[in-house]
Amino acid sequence: MKLLYKILLCTISIMAAAFGLSGYLFVDFVFETALDREIAQALDDSNILQFAFETAALNVPTKYNVLQDIAVEQIGSKLEGSGQYSVRYLRLSGEEKNTLYASNGFSEDDSLLQQITKDTRTWQVVRRGESYYIHTGIMVNALGRNLYLETLEDVTEVFEERTMGFSVYRRVTLVMLLCSSMIMFFICIWLTKPIRLLTRATCKMAEGDYSYRARQISSDELGRLTKDFNRMADELEETFGELKEEIRAREDFIAAFAHELKTPLTAIIGYADLLRSRRLDEEKHFLSANYIYTEGKRLESMSFHLLDIIVTKREVIEPQPVEAEVLFQYLENMFSGNTQQKLSISYEPGTVYAEINLLKSVLLNLVDNACKASEEGGIVELSGQKQEDGYIFGVKDYGVGIPEEELKKVTEAFYMVDKSRSRSRNGAGLGLALCVEILRLHHSELKIESKVGEGTFIRFIIPDSIPSAPDDT
Repeated sequence: MKLLYKILLCTISIMAAAFGLSGYLFVDFVFETALDREIAQALDDSNILQFAFETAALNVPTKYNVLQDIAVEQIGSKLEGSGQYSVRYLRLSGEEKNTLYASNGFSEDDSLLQQITKDTRTWQVVRRGESYYIHTGIMVNALGRNLYLETLEDVTEVFEERTMGFSVYRRVTLVMLLCSSMIMFFICIWLTKPIRLLTRATCKMAEGDYSYRARQISSDELGRLTKDFNRMADELEETFGELKEEIRAREDFIAAFAHELKTPLTAIIGYADLLRSRRLDEEKHFLSANYIYTEGKRLESMSFHLLDIIVTKREVIEPQPVEAEVLFQYLENMFSGNTQQKLSISYEPGTVYAEINLLKSVLLNLVDNACKASEEGGIVELSGQKQEDGYIFGVKDYGVGIPEEELKKVTEAFYMVDKSRSRSRNGAGLGLALCVEILRLHHSELKIESKVGEGTFIRFIIPDSIPSAPDDT
């Protein structure tokens, strides 16, 4: 069953129970009030009849100062006919509770008569057929005799009004339930509209439309749920896009790796076959062997870089303090024989907390890339600066630069902005990818700024403290 119909059914059930109970209590309250009023009126009439009987008894002539039974009958007959507005039945009983006078149709039930005592008034509601009466009883003292006066007051109208009240209220309740059900139906449609919109959005996303969003039409809990759902959908779409990009990058990686293997292997196989199948002079023999050696070294370099990338993805480093001066002297010595570019080094003294061999690899790759991007005789600047939270390294060149649309791709494995230039200088496009993985282990990242024709500036910061790895135990 749909939520809309569940809400509607529960609401109608609660309303029906509420209307039924409240209607019963209301009609019953009106009935009890009217019945209490009739009972009070019947008791008052009984007192009036008692007084009228005693007064009439004093005016009856008696022979022995004793009220005769015949006089009781006469007074009872007169009292019965004195009722002007309602049907009244009387019964007068003697000291032995024997009937002296009774109206036609008076009930022969004497259960109330047995309960009458001096100075008390008793009453009960009795039913005779389809009629209801208030039966009252009181003791009368007249000329030395203790008589019993009983009355029957017809209150059938009060019970008929209760029956009619229940009937009317049932009809009113039914009409109100029908009207309120229609109103509640539209209210439920309005209340559950955000849920229907969310359901439609989930179906669209299940079909693969990750750009579909649920429309927010309220600011209540369902509105906040819609907002949270859309935010979740944004995250899913972004994650899905990242996964697609990662899959594309892996496919590009495999294609580039196969291509990078194919090129040197083709040269190695070709020149090896030339050396095997022909007798060459000394110069051609040297050139062929040199091609084989150069391409072999390029394959070796590429395999080492790939191995380093795989290792850095799995290892957890243990940083040690090292003076920045040690690193810069190492780089100065490494590039001292470089006659094509001039390496300018400036740094501030400080302590770097890192794995020294990995950090050397990062700096070597960055300086080497800067040299490859620079023209012959160009300047490559290497700088170091102490900060409050770590040590900043920077490598700047004034070479060809990197286009803005290529900045996000240069750290991918095998990606080269200028492939012909990189291969001519024994590059494979793995240096920056390795740097990214090493810096990730140091909780750092590359910041690259570049303009085409003006050069590139790459910097990163090694923090003073690196969060320790979580304990596997």
